[in-house]
Amino acid sequence: MSDIKDIKEISLVLGTAGHIDHGKTTLIAALSGIDPSKLDRLSEEKKRGITIELGFAPLELDDGRVVSVIDVPGHEKFIRQMVAGASGIDAALLVIAADESVMPQTREHLAIMELLGVHDGLIALTKIDRIKDEPELLELAIEDIKDFVRGTFLEGKPVVPVSGVTGENLDLLRSEIANLINRVKPRPRSGALFLPVDRAFPISGFGTVITGTAYHGTVNVSDDIDVLPSGLRGKIRTLQVHGNSVTQAYAGQRVAANLSNIAVDDLKRGDVICSHGVYAVTSCFDAVIKLLDNTEQPLKHWQRVHVCIGTSEVLAHVSLLNLKQVAKGQQAPAQLVLEEPIVCAYNQKFILRFYSPLITIGGGTVIYPYSRKPRGMKARLKTLGRIEALRNAETVSKRLESLVLDLGELDVKTAAVNIQETQNNLINIAEKLVKQNKFIELKGDINIYISHERYKELCEILLNAVRKYHKDFPAEAGMPVNNALKLEEFADAKILKSLINLMAENKLIIAEENKLRTPEFKAQSSGDFEKLANALKDFCNSREWQLATLDEVRANLNLQAKDFNNLIQALKNSKNIVILDGNYIFTRELEIKTLEILRNINGEQGVTLAAARDATGTSRKFILPILEYFDSKGLTRRVGDARIIK
Repeated sequence: MSDIKDIKEISLVLGTAGHIDHGKTTLIAALSGIDPSKLDRLSEEKKRGITIELGFAPLELDDGRVVSVIDVPGHEKFIRQMVAGASGIDAALLVIAADESVMPQTREHLAIMELLGVHDGLIALTKIDRIKDEPELLELAIEDIKDFVRGTFLEGKPVVPVSGVTGENLDLLRSEIANLINRVKPRPRSGALFLPVDRAFPISGFGTVITGTAYHGTVNVSDDIDVLPSGLRGKIRTLQVHGNSVTQAYAGQRVAANLSNIAVDDLKRGDVICSHGVYAVTSCFDAVIKLLDNTEQPLKHWQRVHVCIGTSEVLAHVSLLNLKQVAKGQQAPAQLVLEEPIVCAYNQKFILRFYSPLITIGGGTVIYPYSRKPRGMKARLKTLGRIEALRNAETVSKRLESLVLDLGELDVKTAAVNIQETQNNLINIAEKLVKQNKFIELKGDINIYISHERYKELCEILLNAVRKYHKDFPAEAGMPVNNALKLEEFADAKILKSLINLMAENKLIIAEENKLRTPEFKAQSSGDFEKLANALKDFCNSREWQLATLDEVRANLNLQAKDFNNLIQALKNSKNIVILDGNYIFTRELEIKTLEILRNINGEQGVTLAAARDATGTSRKFILPILEYFDSKGLTRRVGDARIIK
């Protein structure tokens, strides 16, 4: 068989639509040369003579181009499968039997095609061999069809009378399909793979094989993939498009993929094959919904519905953000709060059906896949603003800019998932936006992107902490940087450093010797502070290794609790003292003196606690916390009962 590239396979899927038994499967078989039994591959389908699951066929045109054709079920009980097929199509072939004309499922299928965003197509008027002796019926059927499609995307499109049995007008239909393909823009191939699974089966010697229509992006042999929402992780072993082995497949193609590390029994309907690390499951997404013009009942806030999206069907509640109900023909922003998690993509179309009776009432478009139900009017207004902004975001770049503005900050990994792009693509997109000053990048263990508004908030949080420190410790040169790491917003030291550097560039803060101060601040040379500090150190040093407690020192200085705590904090920050276990104050002078004594008595076996006690003329009560402090600083190392002095 020739390589797929030699026959000019294009990334476009043509889907059939129409009432049951109007000849869709027979027509595709006549056009493609694929036997109907190969399309209707399930025994139940063969027995009942209807298409229950989806059938697929490559259609090669006269010029060598090949498109994928999806044969979807026509029976009203199998609308879910019909939606699964229609979700991946780019153009519609509406099939209407000449001897029956427009039927209920014809109307529903056309409505579903419109709701799923199909914008072009044509009509095949099948089974004309059954009315060959009644030409007036053919004319009536054509006029009936033209009236039926008026106001839809099929208005003015060709109506081709054809017979899949006799082959009459098949060449004309193939010519019109070629014209249709010339009009329809193929899906873009770039981006992360999103491929809903519509079939999964084992093949002896190969393992698990899945099939589906690539909704978005590109996939290569050996790519790592996620299976969501199942949460499986695997790898692409081999790929086929229309039975031809390929090394790469992309959006708009019918793809068969052999997966490694995934058992067929672990897969379920609704699973999606995704590029690794790009997509995530969701239980709530923002959307714009629209009800059909012929829907008899309005859709009310928090009403329970069936959502058909990709190959998934889940129950959900519709949360209307600014209305109590949506009437027929009306469009509205909303959230779908799902009863079980799914994975969905930006701009993915879906169908809404009443919980009971199970009828199609409308559909919608996914605007933001990872939403949360807002609490309060302010949150609802913010959600409405995000929906409007993302609806107008025509590019991935605009989407990222809009989300950073809305969410305030996004780290690289979260941003990649939020815009559904690989991290490499995300970084390239963000780099350009940062250069355009659309938002700010702070570099850390994981870089984050922040809006200008969030940057101002972070600056104010840090400046407020520094100002408070200046007030509490006016004699100090500034707030130690480590104090800022205790604030919730600055747990990542690298992010904090990046923010400080940016604030320093903008002359909002001054960072010197690992301390922060505001530009206008000058340390007070407070005589009282220096006197108290010297008095504290003199008292502690006079006690030597009979260490003084915090309470003893405070009583000696006769200070109020707040003033004393500020003094202790200032001396700790400047490393003049440390507080040992037992609330003992240990001065820098005593630390140096103690280390010198220990080094003098340090032998081959180190220094025992008893030796240290005797050399300092103190007791175990005082020398033990001193030695443990030295251990914690790495100045000593325990070896059995002794300590080696470094």
